[in-house]
Amino acid sequence: MTTAFVLGGGGLLGAHEVGMLRALAEAGIRPDLVVGTSVGALNGVFVAADPEGAAARLGEMWQGDSLRLAFSENLPARAARLARSGTHLHSAEPLRRVLDAAFPGADFRDLELPFHCVAASIEEAAARWFSSGPVVPAVVASCAVPGLLPPAEIGGKHYFDGGLVDSIPLGRAAALGATSIYVLHAGRIESPLAVPSRPWEVGLVAFEIARRHRFHEEMAALPDGVRVHVLPTGGDRLPPGLSQFRYRDRAKVGRSIERAYTATVSYLARTARG
Repeated sequence: MTTAFVLGGGGLLGAHEVGMLRALAEAGIRPDLVVGTSVGALNGVFVAADPEGAAARLGEMWQGDSLRLAFSENLPARAARLARSGTHLHSAEPLRRVLDAAFPGADFRDLELPFHCVAASIEEAAARWFSSGPVVPAVVASCAVPGLLPPAEIGGKHYFDGGLVDSIPLGRAAALGATSIYVLHAGRIESPLAVPSRPWEVGLVAFEIARRHRFHEEMAALPDGVRVHVLPTGGDRLPPGLSQFRYRDRAKVGRSIERAYTATVSYLARTARG
């Protein structure tokens, strides 16, 4: 049996994945393969590098200053960057520095587990999967949320956030031979969508429809014998909008981690009994 952890995108909702990882580690469930998108690529690379210690390292990072400082510019500074660039509010350099400090000079082959992450190629209008070469540029590319961060450049090509092409890459894990898949989905599969009432919500709701439709299609197309565990988040969800990218609220992050941890512990206990 090959076990895969699939970590989906979702901005601040990625804190749920930290609680899920803690519960999985305590239950002795270790992946053979890690697949991630966007913030799931950020979390996932820590798992691939250090499966046993990832939950603790990520807990410190999420509840410390690292991510907060990566997205901490005030409104005038963000407005100035948008005016200069015409495309984005934040620099990618703080996020790159966080990753460089954690994985100095790391190549995919240096990771303990096989790791795949995805970004959206602008020039090719297609998914680009990264599983070899330097780790940090690939993860930054997977996290390059349009409008918030600039397109990431790798080898003369430009990339946006992987969530645009495969937000919950279940099919990738199955294609790589996984027979037991744990989906750490950042809490946005099951929550009902509301009709948009503001201009910026229209695109976000449309994106949500597309990402969920793809996930359900991939679930339906899985080969026989593949077992999927969609882990629960504990009910802490954010509505579609920019609030999912506000990393400064440590209390909210801590609650998300603990709720997902508690819900996942209960889920794993039920499945063990069943």
